[in-house]
Amino acid sequence: MMKHPKEEAAEEEGEGLIEFFSSYQELFQFFCNNTTIHGAIRLVCSKKNKMKTAFWAVLFFLTFGLMYWQFGIIYREYISFPVNLNLNLNSDRLTFPAVTLCTLNPFRYSATLKDLYGYNMSLGQGNRVARSLRKRTMRSLLPHLQRHPLRRHKRASAGLEENNPQVDKDEWTVGFTLCNETNQDCIRQMYSSGVDAVREWYSFHYINILARIPDGKAWDESNFESFIYACRFNEASCDKANYSHFHHPIYGNCYTFNNGNSSLWMSSLPGINNGLSLVVRTEQNDFIPLLSTVTGARVMVHDQNEPAFMDEEGFNVRPGVETSISMRKETTKRLGGSYSDCTEDGSDVPVKNLYPSRYTEQVCIRSCFQNSMVQRCGCAYYFYPLPPGAAYCDYSKHMAWGHCYYKLQAEFKSDVLGCFSKCRKPCE
Repeated sequence: MMKHPKEEAAEEEGEGLIEFFSSYQELFQFFCNNTTIHGAIRLVCSKKNKMKTAFWAVLFFLTFGLMYWQFGIIYREYISFPVNLNLNLNSDRLTFPAVTLCTLNPFRYSATLKDLYGYNMSLGQGNRVARSLRKRTMRSLLPHLQRHPLRRHKRASAGLEENNPQVDKDEWTVGFTLCNETNQDCIRQMYSSGVDAVREWYSFHYINILARIPDGKAWDESNFESFIYACRFNEASCDKANYSHFHHPIYGNCYTFNNGNSSLWMSSLPGINNGLSLVVRTEQNDFIPLLSTVTGARVMVHDQNEPAFMDEEGFNVRPGVETSISMRKETTKRLGGSYSDCTEDGSDVPVKNLYPSRYTEQVCIRSCFQNSMVQRCGCAYYFYPLPPGAAYCDYSKHMAWGHCYYKLQAEFKSDVLGCFSKCRKPCE
C-alpha cells in the first residue's frame, strides 16, 4: 500500500531523535508535568480554577524570590570576609610571665646627701644638720628655678582696684612660660592646681639633672636585700639568677623576676600558695618630695620579650597589707590581608624600633615620639631609649628644648605626628 507523502513525513517527525515543541505553551506544560517542583505541577493541574492558579503562582514566585534572597545573603557574607572566633580553654602548664617590682623611690635622701655632700646620716650628726643639707639638696635639684620662676595669671575683672584686686581663688591659674631661643615664640603651660604646676616644673628640671648623670650610675642603688626580704616561687626560694635589676628615673630600683636569663618558671596551678610570693620593705621617710609622692611598690606583669612600661601598665600596692594578684592569659591572633592591617613583626611599619624587644604597639608609639623629638628638637627625651648619635636633652646644651618638647607633646596627643596611625597592631 502506498502512503501519502504527508503521512510519511509525520511518521518521520514522530520518530526523530530530538523532538521540538511547536510552542512555548507546550514546552511549559511538558516541564510542569514532568518536574518535581511541587508548585509548577499545581499551576498546570489547577488551570481551570483561576483562584487556585493565582494562589499557586504567587506561592511559586515567592519561593523563587526567597531563594534568590538567600543567595544574595550568602554572596554578601562571602565578599565581606567574615571572622570566626574560636575560644580554647586549656589547663596545661604555662610559662609564668615576667614580674617587675619597683621601689617607688627614685633617689633616697641618705644616698643623695652622701654622694653630693659627703654627709652620712647613719652617723647621727643631728637633725638640724640633716634638715639644712636636705634643703641644699632640694635647691641643687632645681638650680634654674629662680631663673625660670613660676608665673601666676589672673583673669581681668571690671570695677576692681588695680593696687589690691579681690580675685576669687577659683579664678587663678598657675603655670609657667617657655620660649624658643629667640624669645619670639612662647608657650604657656597652665594648671588649675598649684601642686600640679610645681610638680611639672620640678619634673622638667629633674630631667635636666638626669641628663648630666651618665646612665644614672652615680645614684644607682641595687641592694636587693634592703627592699625584698623574701622571695619564693612554688614554695621554692629565689636566687640572683631569677631576677635582673634596672633603675627607673621615676619608680626607682626595679627588679624583674623570670626575665628569661635563666630557665623559665612554669605554672600549672592557681592560688596564693603557687606562683610568685614576695615580702618587701619600704622606707617612706627617706623619700625625696615631688619625685615620689606615694609609698609602697609598683608592680607590672608582662611577657619576657616585652619592656616594662611601668607608667602605663603598672599599678601600685600599698604597704601594711597582703596583696594577691590573679592573672589570666589571653592570646589574640589577627588575620592580615583584607581582614586587618596588622603587622607580623613591625618590619613593614615606617617607624624605627628603639627598644631591644619584639614589636608591640606601645614600643612603636614611644619610638615614633623619640625619633620625632630628635629630628625636631635636636636632642632625645630622657625617659625613652637614646637613638644612635643623639644626646639627651639638657638646657645647658639645648637651651630651648623644653619649648620644643611641650609643643611636640601637644602634637603627639592630637595625633598630628601620625604615630597612632603609623603604629599598627601586631597580628598576635
